[in-house]
This record gives sequence, C-alpha cells and structure tokens, in this order.
Amino acid sequence: MMVFIAYVLGGIIAFFLLYLAADWILSSIAGNIKASGNKNISIYVKSNGVHTDLVFPVQQAHVDWKNTFPLANNKGPTKDFEYVAIGWGDKGFYLNTPEWKDLSLKTALVAGLGIGETALHVTYYSHIQEDSLCYQVKIDAEQYQQLVDYVEAALDRSSSNEAILIQTQAQYGLNDAFYEAKGAYSLFFSCNTWTNTALKKANLPSAYWTVFDTGILKHYR
Repeated sequence: MMVFIAYVLGGIIAFFLLYLAADWILSSIAGNIKASGNKNISIYVKSNGVHTDLVFPVQQAHVDWKNTFPLANNKGPTKDFEYVAIGWGDKGFYLNTPEWKDLSLKTALVAGLGIGETALHVTYYSHIQEDSLCYQVKIDAEQYQQLVDYVEAALDRSSSNEAILIQTQAQYGLNDAFYEAKGAYSLFFSCNTWTNTALKKANLPSAYWTVFDTGILKHYR
C-alpha cells in the first residue's frame, strides 16, 4: 500500500514539474506581432499578481462598455470612470475564493478539471497607473475591434441579448460586477490563457501558451 501511495505521489509531483516546465518554455516563445497602422488607442494589460485583466477605455469610437456592463450593476455611486478592466475565469474561484486562504479542495478540483461554470469580472476605474504589474499598450482600431469581439464572444447573453448579471455578494469592491460567461476553465486554459489568447488574436505581445500571469507580463517588461 505504501509503495502504491509513493507511486501516486511521485506521479503527481512529476506531472506538476512537467506542467511548470512546459509553461516556462512555451511562455518564453513570443506570439506573432503584426506591424499596424495608426496606434492611437491605449489599453492596458493588468495583473493583481495572479490574474490578468484587459483594460479598455470605457468609451472608444462606437464602443461604449457601459452599454454592455451597466454602471447600475455596481454597488458604488460613482459614475465617472475612464477605464474598464475585464477578466475571465472560473466562476467558483471568483465567487468563493476572494483570497487564497479561502480556496477549498472542491473549488480547486472543479476548476482544474474544467467542469465548472465561468464568469467575466468587470471592474471600472477612474484612472490606471502603470507599474510592474500594469502595462500600457498602444493599438490601432482594427486590433481594438478584435479585442472587443473576443470579449463579447466570451459573454453569455440572455434571450434579449443582454449580459447576464450574476447576483452575488462576492463583489470585490464598489465598482465591479460579475457576468455569466462561456467556455471552460481548466489546468490548461486558465484566466491568463484567456487573456493571452486575446492578445495573440490581436497580434499583440503574448506567449505561445501560458497559464500564469508572468507568462504574459514577461513580454511587456
């Protein structure tokens, strides 16, 4: 019995070592970057140290994110925002794990096996400050539209074509809300993989593949 347990533990350790090695290698391979025209739109790639968001101007050309994610769904009274951060991830992680100490085995297994539901986390900001976890990116109108299309494709909508607000007390602050999303989170497609895929589709600095925020941020440092 002890030998069997040792083999199982050894297999688990070997898997995660290979997993980490694969991420390090593949995240070091840069995705294609397309030379584009008039890069006059500023977006940001922002991390909280674990999870990455795409940060957009609230209003740009014909896109007004307030129409998709109404400010009325926030808890706070503030209405004057310049930016909106959008991230995708496992619904259980988002709603039940505000801090790592809150992580349960059930939540981890459901997320890791890709059998849970997903959500978009939308946070409004009055301003964005660049730092070691937040990078400004200049893009053109075509790239911006590609990112907008990617976000909207991940959004689960009602029969009336509206974003479906998740009714929860798990909002992280006064200016954020959660919405139902499409797709499955797993060990091989994390919240950061989602962000990285968006950047790749828009021909922006990105990794070939990554599940960690560092795999993305290394291409902006």
